[in-house]
Amino acid sequence: MLTMEEQAQIAPAGTGSEKEQAVQRMFSSIARYYDLNNSLLSLGLHHAWKRQAVAYLSPNDRNVLDVGAGTADLALLAANRLGSGARIVAADFNHPMLAIGLKKVRKADRQKQILCVQANAERLCVPDGTFDAVTTGFCMRNVGSLPQALREIRRVLKPGGLLICLEFSRPVASWLRGLYDWYSFTLLPWIGTKVSGDRTGVYDYLPASIRAFPDQDGLARLMREVGFGHVEYRNLSGGIVAIHVAVR
Repeated sequence: MLTMEEQAQIAPAGTGSEKEQAVQRMFSSIARYYDLNNSLLSLGLHHAWKRQAVAYLSPNDRNVLDVGAGTADLALLAANRLGSGARIVAADFNHPMLAIGLKKVRKADRQKQILCVQANAERLCVPDGTFDAVTTGFCMRNVGSLPQALREIRRVLKPGGLLICLEFSRPVASWLRGLYDWYSFTLLPWIGTKVSGDRTGVYDYLPASIRAFPDQDGLARLMREVGFGHVEYRNLSGGIVAIHVAVR
């Protein structure tokens, strides 16, 4: 078991292609175990967190982009919420994760409604003002440049469109922060590695990436700095995760 200092060093340093490549290698290695470990490591709570995130979508949102779609959980929930008239683009840079998402989309018979595309969150190849809403779940802390990813999301949103960002954050209570740190840096890597057989260090990287990510107020401030208007957030599970909603 690594020390906390060693774990913190696992998070790929810097921004851009170096971090991008390291993250892609790690997520490729665990793609087939990703959904199982999500349920195990969150005690099944990630399903409720995602449902609460897509609840911010409006019936008027006809074109939705899910950035960092992974295995397409949010995209599928969005399709169920908005109905067959809505179109969802599920975009992720990691091919193995997206391939699993596409299988789930086909199994749910949503392939006419959900388009799975391989794309980089920092370079979305669509015109300005394309989407009514953008969702993203547990992705933003893995991008090479967080400000650039937020600027790109803002660019592709229509005026008045919403960014709905679900991400791990900072527990509010000090006792919960201590318990969560112990779980994240000790138990989570052990369980995740045992289940997946991973040897890339991804389950050490994940808690380190959460610790390095801006807290609730820090992320809200950054969203405003890149040009979003009204920004608010809602803590879930005592602040272990938060939903930020920002208006273009």
